[in-house]
Amino acid sequence: MSNHNLSRDEAAARSALISTHRYDVSLDVRQAADPAVAGYNSTSTIAFAAEPGSSTFLDFIGGGVHSVVLNGMELDLARAVDRGRILLGRLQAENEVTVTGTALYSRSGEGLHRFVDPADGQCYLYTQYEPADARRVFANFEQPDLKAEFTFHVTAPTGWHVASNGAEAARTVLAEDPAASRWDFATTKRMSTYITTVLAGPYFKAESRWSKTLDDGRTLDVPLALYCRASMRDSFDAEELFRLTRNGLYFFNELFDYPYPWGKYDQAFVPEYNLGAMENPGLVTFTEKYVFASRATDAQYQARANTLMHEMAHMWFGDLVTMGWWDDLWLKESFADYMGTLGVDKATDWNSAWVNFANKRKAWAYLQDQLPTTHPIVADIPDLEAAKQNFDGITYAKGASVLKQLVAYVGFEPFIEGSRQYFRDHEFGNTSLQDLLSALSAASGRDLGEWAGQWLQTSGISTLTATVTDDDGVMGAVILEQDSVDPLTGRQEHRPHRLRIGLYDFDSAGALLRTGSVDADVSGAATLVAALAGQPRPALLLVNDEDLSYAKVRLDATSEATVRASLDRITDPMARALCWTALWDSARDGVTPAELYVFAVEQFAPAETGIGVLVNVLGNAATAVERYVPAHARGTVRSGFLAVAARQLRTAEAGSDQQLAWARTVADVSRHDAAELALVRGILDGSTVIPGLAVDAELRWSLWQALAANGAATQDALDAELADDNTAAGREGHATASAARPDAAVKAAAWEAAVNGTSLSNEILSATIAGFATGPAELLEPYTRPYFDCLERIWAERSIEIAGRIVRGLFPEGQDLAEGMAPLEHPVLRQSDEWLAARTEAPRALRRIIIEQRSHLLRALTAQAAGVAVH
Repeated sequence: MSNHNLSRDEAAARSALISTHRYDVSLDVRQAADPAVAGYNSTSTIAFAAEPGSSTFLDFIGGGVHSVVLNGMELDLARAVDRGRILLGRLQAENEVTVTGTALYSRSGEGLHRFVDPADGQCYLYTQYEPADARRVFANFEQPDLKAEFTFHVTAPTGWHVASNGAEAARTVLAEDPAASRWDFATTKRMSTYITTVLAGPYFKAESRWSKTLDDGRTLDVPLALYCRASMRDSFDAEELFRLTRNGLYFFNELFDYPYPWGKYDQAFVPEYNLGAMENPGLVTFTEKYVFASRATDAQYQARANTLMHEMAHMWFGDLVTMGWWDDLWLKESFADYMGTLGVDKATDWNSAWVNFANKRKAWAYLQDQLPTTHPIVADIPDLEAAKQNFDGITYAKGASVLKQLVAYVGFEPFIEGSRQYFRDHEFGNTSLQDLLSALSAASGRDLGEWAGQWLQTSGISTLTATVTDDDGVMGAVILEQDSVDPLTGRQEHRPHRLRIGLYDFDSAGALLRTGSVDADVSGAATLVAALAGQPRPALLLVNDEDLSYAKVRLDATSEATVRASLDRITDPMARALCWTALWDSARDGVTPAELYVFAVEQFAPAETGIGVLVNVLGNAATAVERYVPAHARGTVRSGFLAVAARQLRTAEAGSDQQLAWARTVADVSRHDAAELALVRGILDGSTVIPGLAVDAELRWSLWQALAANGAATQDALDAELADDNTAAGREGHATASAARPDAAVKAAAWEAAVNGTSLSNEILSATIAGFATGPAELLEPYTRPYFDCLERIWAERSIEIAGRIVRGLFPEGQDLAEGMAPLEHPVLRQSDEWLAARTEAPRALRRIIIEQRSHLLRALTAQAAGVAVH
């Protein structure tokens, strides 16, 4: 696969030689419903300029190239085709090349994915390209800075819906084959290859419109469409999605002062999607997990709205103006992540968007930023494999967090005015960091070069700790200490933080309220907060109150004691969420025993009103039990947590989101503990009725998985459940439950299917791996050595998406620290280190996954050691 991995240097050399004008692409997918047909005809005609006499190459990964015609001359395929590249020589000032070949249908979610709906046997197609899989569908120059206009033509079964970036211009039934039609789409404006797209199949389609009168009196009229599989139509809340879409379009058009530039705005919810969504202009694609066939919490609906707003913001940040290379991926993803939350906050009815951002998105960034593979927000991306790995918590959530801080630093209005100028200056073009900094600096009047160097070009997270001297209840010196080791360099990188410190005390009713606050500019290793001297010592001193900066916070001893005794009395949702995060960071870092976090969840989660926060802390507690609590205490801690979850399931308000969250926790934790299996089985067979609890397909499969993992479900019983729920989600649930059964033959079959078989699609593969990884240590231990032995073969034989799922999912992470053993002495850590030391030349992306999984395991073992130390 060597020449599939385009390097940054190769891309730069190619863009120095050529510039692209137009693509005309024809795809013939009329036989897609026949599983025996592996591929489809793809023809790509490209007009481009070049340095006369120079040579370059096209990208195409398919089932074969049939012809290449360059400037009217047919090339010798034996000389022109080199695996994933098509070599073009003796170029003229202006050129036209036509490549005809066979592209292959995908089951990995890369390129043109083919899915057969088990519910009705219908065939559905959609494309997903980022960062570089358009070359799996049509020949092209696959790099973001070679933008062009695109015209697509698709031949497909006449009864299907077909869509692309451009509006449908014509549809013609083929005279020679009336069962097929040809769709011709309007030519797009200039865009990058990775955001082109095609959708085809018997999708359900809903239509609407949105319009706005512009300042010059013209009307901006935007046709809207929504797509989902026909079998999901009854669960598709199209009107709510249209309402959110209209709100978002109005908000962003006003905010950016640049009319939506892409004509129509379609949104398709598609099966087996590798991402949450993708910002293809004119036709955004989403995972169909956002079509809620089972009961969903308000937090899930808000998360969907956030994704919708995130992708809409990309129409400007990313699509209209695009980074030149993947080093500057943050230019689109960090902004979209920030703008997605801003859109939910300003353009919807939810008032908890920033609370959920602090509790969920920033937690993702904090986790990623403590790995040895962390990187600056402006990253070093030498090739496409590295680009694929960088769609992570740094690029998205840390970048958005830093932008939130930048807004506090320069002001919201200058930030938006700089963004507006950036769009005007670079519309339909490509940019780098300096282009954006110039616009923001001009608008704000501040030189942002130093800020960028400190926040965008260093790695790691600052940890802030307040040291307080107390003289009979009065604060003396309050010093904020900053620990900011860059994991890549080992140096302290003290960053400037503009933050707020909140003072909280109990009122007469026992509520813990903010009684005051001070703003502070933190820099260097230690900062004296003079404004706090002489003030009464509060019960809780909350550093980074209101979540203005990007930093971990360690509570001082008095504040920690207050939080551990009275977390539920904090009335402000954001402050409460920040205290939950401080307790979690302390447990993950091995500063305090993980069981204390679980105890806090048991004590305070029943009173947590924010459903997004509740779901997050329940998930954290389950992780703490299985990974961070030492083995000798785990059974007791798990049983206690499970008992609380079962009690809350029975006592929570009937039909509430909280009730559903506790039900899901009972099912999840019961995979590892049989204490509540009678309750699990009773809910499944109806003998136990929990008033208000919707025992729908999603919950049923979670309960079945708990039974299966405990050896309390036969394969026949699981197959019978699948017969009643023969849907895409049902197949995933069935795959996990089947592989979770604690039987050596079951584990062997699941391993064989995942590692050596090729019949599993991307989502069924992940579901099978999840089931395999659920089980007692004695069943999984025999696969540790085979895991390390197969890694390079897997990486060489599978696509990067499928290989990544296998390598990450099968890493033997469920390990315990033996009595008297130091974490670094653990055998799996040693095997990881041996593999890394012996394979320094292994692909960079593969090594990154192993390094990260090793780091997660070391963190778990270190946390276990902290727990052992207190027993």
